[in-house]
Parts: sequence; structure tokens; C-alpha cells
Amino acid sequence: MSCLQYRGNQLYIEDVSLKNVADEFGTPCYIYSRSAIEANWHTFDEAFSGIPHRICYAVKANSNIAILHLLARLNSGFDIVSMGEIDRVIAAGGDPKKIVFSGVGKKRDEIEHAIEKKIYCFNIESEPELERLQEIAARMNAAIDVAIRINPNINPHTHSHITTGLNESKFGIDITDVIPLAQKISRSGSLRLVGIASHIGSQIVQLAPFLEVVDRLLDTYQQLLKIGITLRHINIGGGLGITYHDEHPPGIREYARALQDKLRPYNIEVIIEPGRAIVGNAGILLSRIEYLKHTQHKNFAIIDAGMNDLLRPALYDAWQNILPVELHNSEVKQYDIAGPVCESADFLGKNRDLALQSGDLLAIDSSGAYGFSMSSNYNSRCRPPEILVDGSNASLIRRRETIKDLFAAEIIADLAPCD
Repeated sequence: MSCLQYRGNQLYIEDVSLKNVADEFGTPCYIYSRSAIEANWHTFDEAFSGIPHRICYAVKANSNIAILHLLARLNSGFDIVSMGEIDRVIAAGGDPKKIVFSGVGKKRDEIEHAIEKKIYCFNIESEPELERLQEIAARMNAAIDVAIRINPNINPHTHSHITTGLNESKFGIDITDVIPLAQKISRSGSLRLVGIASHIGSQIVQLAPFLEVVDRLLDTYQQLLKIGITLRHINIGGGLGITYHDEHPPGIREYARALQDKLRPYNIEVIIEPGRAIVGNAGILLSRIEYLKHTQHKNFAIIDAGMNDLLRPALYDAWQNILPVELHNSEVKQYDIAGPVCESADFLGKNRDLALQSGDLLAIDSSGAYGFSMSSNYNSRCRPPEILVDGSNASLIRRRETIKDLFAAEIIADLAPCD
């Protein structure tokens, strides 16, 4: 559900007018609703209250430290995929003992850093990673907890770029290799197998793939019990979709109820790793129209936000609702909403019927997940600020970058004179 609502002819997020945000902070900018983020997290927590559970927010969805701090205050755990995300969580006040480290390419220094910070566990994604973990743990004289991430070869029926549980995916370990790998871990003096995990993709809008994953995990859990290997948790991953356009994903409570029915008899802690479902509908990208360009073939609204600010439409052909901040009686026309970046892929929406004037503000809805976290400085563009709204207050939680920021880390090489 969108965090936006019209009051009269003006668009608001909580009790703050988007026009006032633009006046104070400029455009483009990202704006998030505290109440929506916290409500989504609480809904997950309450929906799984019938079984032992731990919510580990997927940091990659939105890694702003103020957002992570909100979640840490709620006693959330965190799913991370890099050293930078570990340190973000800790800087935000998160408990490292509630961090799960996923990802297929963990570097040696990242592993060492995570061990030093005493994170909860590593999700192992390959046998070479297992060998690296074992070698580093032995050298550091540490006993570390690990879980095996299983690739169950299940199609989540989502975009191919965000599908992670098929045989051709780089993620996870083939389900047929899990038992031998678990036995290898059980013989290790440095590693403790505490769980099994699976995550098959993102923006999944059907229950069936989730239920199939849980069946595969429970079958593996029972096989491990039969050979004397007990576990502390089962990690069912994340991936629950949200509504961007005409999708009809299961609600959080419906999702939880269906999964709990399968998991409850086993009385084992369940880890859930939602990201998009917590922050996706809780944020927007606010932009201003620079030009209205009318041609014989197309009408374009050229805005000051581009694909470097919000990559999803260019990367996934993603559809996001685009709303005028102020309603007025201009003629409705069909527009492509395009950015200033020098790429034909630079669009935020196509074929949208809108009544627009040059200088109007537009809100790109449901941009709280994989928005700023995937932004870049392409075309040497400064990344936008981030704003957190709490009731009637709007607080800056990341300042707008400056031109100096763009090249502050760059060094002109000491070259020999030109001929």
C-alpha cells in the first residue's frame, strides 16, 4: 500500500506536504515514511508470533543508517552481503550477534572482519567458500556458526534478473550436495552447522513458490536429523513482493499464516529476511519537470531525476506509479517520463496519462527499496538527498552530494611531461 495520500489537491506523505519538502530540500530527493517502515516490520513480527522466529532485514534493499537505526530499535536482525553492510548495521546501533552474512563472493578480509565482529552466522554458498571459512576460522582460532544455503531449483515466476533459486543461478548449493557438505562440516573443528537456508528471488507475488521452498527445507532438515545432525534454525529467506502496478501479492499475514502451518510442528527457530516488503512502499522519489517536449510521435516530460537516481525501470523494465504532487485542470496527455541522462534507457515511466505543466512536481511511488541503494554518479550527476518523515516533521538523513564529492577520491597521476 502506498504511503502517499491527497489532501485536497496536494500530495502528502504522513502529515508533510511534498511541495514543502521540495521547497526545503530541492529535487530530486528520496522521502521515506517512518510510520510505514515500522508498521511493516511490526506486521511481520506479529504475523510470525505463533512460532520461534527472527526477522533479519535485507540491508541491500535500503541501507541508509537512519533506516537501519529505526529497525535496530525494533530489535531487528539483519541480512547482509558485504563488509560495508556489516559496518553500516553496527554504526546504526544494530547488534552484530543478529547479523546473517549471505552472498556468493565473500572475500577473505570480509570474513575476517565478520568473525572479529562476532556475527550470528555465515550462509555458505559453495564448497570453496566452506573451505575458505574453515581455513580462516582455524587460523584465527575461532569457532564460527554457519548455515548451508540451498539452491532448490524452484522457479519463483519473477523477473529473471532477480531469480536466485534455479539451477542456472550462481546462488546456493545444489540440494543433492547438502548432506555430504553437512557431514563435512560436522567433522570440522572450526565450523558449527546451525542452520539451513534458501532464498529464491525477489518481488515474488505467489504463495506456491514459498510453500515449495519450505517443503524442500523441511525435507532436508529431516534427512539431517536422521544422520544425527541437529540444527538451530531454518532460514526461509525473503522475496515477498509488493504492489507496484497491478500485482496482487499475498499480504504479510497471509504469507506468514501459510508458512507457519508447515513450520509449527518442528518447533525450530525460523529466520525471515524481508527487505522490499518492509521499505518498498514506504518511500518515494520526488522530482520536478524541467521541460515538456511535444513531438509528432511522442510527448515527453523531461524531469530532473534519471536512471542514475532510480535504476529499476531501465534495469528491469519495472513499472512504478507516477503521481502529480499538485492536481490541476491541464489537458491530460500521454507522456513518457524521461530523465536527463544520455541514454535511451533513461526513463522512469512510459505512456502515462497525466495533466502536466512545466515545473510540476512528480512523485515516483514505491521507491523505498532498490532506489537510492542502487543509485550512481553516472554522467557525473550528484546523488540526491534522503529525507525521513515522522508525522509532521521531515528530517534530512543524507545530504545531497556536491560536485566536489564526485571527484574527492580521485587523484591526478604524476605523469612524465608530454612529448
